[in-house]
Amino acid sequence: MPLHLTLYPNSQTIVKIWKITESYQELFGDVRLQPKHLQRVLGMKSELHQRGFLSIRQLLKTIGYTDFDLFYDDKGKPHLADGKYISITHSFTFSGIIVSDTPIGIDIEKQREKIKSIAQKFIAYEASYLNQNSDYIKNLTVIWGAKEALYKLYATPGLSFKAHILVIPFMLQDKKTKAWIDYNNKKQGYTIHFLNIENFTCVYAISE
Repeated sequence: MPLHLTLYPNSQTIVKIWKITESYQELFGDVRLQPKHLQRVLGMKSELHQRGFLSIRQLLKTIGYTDFDLFYDDKGKPHLADGKYISITHSFTFSGIIVSDTPIGIDIEKQREKIKSIAQKFIAYEASYLNQNSDYIKNLTVIWGAKEALYKLYATPGLSFKAHILVIPFMLQDKKTKAWIDYNNKKQGYTIHFLNIENFTCVYAISE
């Protein structure tokens, strides 16, 4: 079983990371899906996406859930039938979930050179402390992942990565920082955790 990592950020929260090494058929073998989710996975044109989708269901099994415990609202945000909060991510060969009693979000991103060319689309305040040194790509990936995780958590139309989400200065070795959502005259702080997994960055956000 390629369960890669389990983390417990606090007593109410669990994070599970899966390294996707199995084939589509292997992942599909012992997973039961709701009819609409079965239709969804069968309709995916990319086997990479299919494997990511099914690996999430494998992760659910490791903490006692099945696909039948999972549903999505009209914004596409996932929920669990027992009322706990859940967030989901997958990128290439890694997938992850976070489950908690409080609002949370998670994102996994591959560390890639091309993030430099789109940085101006998602950083504003953060440009004041970023240095284009050897860690620039990793730092940008942390910021992108934090904003993606918070976007999933907040799930509010109109929220802008650049204008409404601020990531506080951090050092990579700290593996933790703070972030704020400042939107519609409301400010909310979050704790941001991040870690490297091979050449990927996993970031998850927890409500304060």
